[in-house]
Amino acid sequence: MMQEKNIVVIPGDGIGPEVTSAALTILHAAAGRTGMKCNCATHLAGGAAIDVHGIPLPPETVAAARAADAVLLGAVGGPKWDSVAPEIRPEKAILGLRKELGLFANLRPVKVTAAMSDYSPLKPERVSGVDILILRELTGGIYFGKRCESEMIDGVEHAWDTEQYSVPEVERIVRMAFQAAAGRRGKVTSVDKANVLASSRLWRRTAGKIAPEYPAIQLENMYVDNCAMQLVMAPKALDVVVTGNLFGDILTDEAAVITGSIGMLPSASLGSGTGLYEPIHGSAPDIAGKQIANPLGTILSVAMMFRHSLANEAAAVLIEKAVEKVLAAGYRTGDMMQDGLTRCSTNEMAEKVLAELQ
Repeated sequence: MMQEKNIVVIPGDGIGPEVTSAALTILHAAAGRTGMKCNCATHLAGGAAIDVHGIPLPPETVAAARAADAVLLGAVGGPKWDSVAPEIRPEKAILGLRKELGLFANLRPVKVTAAMSDYSPLKPERVSGVDILILRELTGGIYFGKRCESEMIDGVEHAWDTEQYSVPEVERIVRMAFQAAAGRRGKVTSVDKANVLASSRLWRRTAGKIAPEYPAIQLENMYVDNCAMQLVMAPKALDVVVTGNLFGDILTDEAAVITGSIGMLPSASLGSGTGLYEPIHGSAPDIAGKQIANPLGTILSVAMMFRHSLANEAAAVLIEKAVEKVLAAGYRTGDMMQDGLTRCSTNEMAEKVLAELQ
């Protein structure tokens, strides 16, 4: 009997509808190849929801997402909505979904195949073969701590933000990192600033207490400044990296740059509720509707969906291998085009991946 899963699709704004449409062809093909059926329902969020409902995250979208097995999101935002009130900006949809679904961990794979090594600002021999998974804590830390934007002390204006973590917040994401490492190369790098910050010392102590639960996994602690350097100097030495919200925000952007193409990178946000999957790129409204957007980040996000929310590793591997074959054969969208390669539109790239799947 074929297993069925329910997916909420939020195309979003700008190029979001194009890349999600392309990715859905791959989702259904990979599901069918592995004995699974995915029932997809489209819902609004972001600017598209503001246009229809006056708010970026309608209650019906939240309800559908909670009831689903996974959520696929294209991208939200764009200059069209720059003048709306701050509390209803399109980006509030993402923050709202994270909160409503209890998503405390962002997983960002950073992988560079031989076919992509020339796109990196690093030397090909240094970056080819890089395979890192970064776990960023999403709902705690300085972004969610108490703050003051203006305070007069002795006649001088001050502003301050508070970095705060609890033991349970650290435990849950560190455990997730160890579990991920068990299916990879068996190494977790916990990143902090324990030589300066009290919150980082709690983070490091907690990671150390979790490590004995996973005796087959190696734990190393690394200061964030050193990790930033190692991403450039020796990225192949890193396997699973786990860190707090602020440090993760910075390190994942650095890691994206070393791959050479933001259009290729997927992500997953996981926690206590339905997992959310999206490419890391924005809505790129300047190229929307032109069929030149790169759908591979969204397609690879679908692979992560199969792996982490749909318990279908076979489908995840099928998609990832198909993408690798298409890139190795020299097919590129405009953002990655070089002499001697073959240019594809958004849908043509999806068709190439689909052909490899079949």
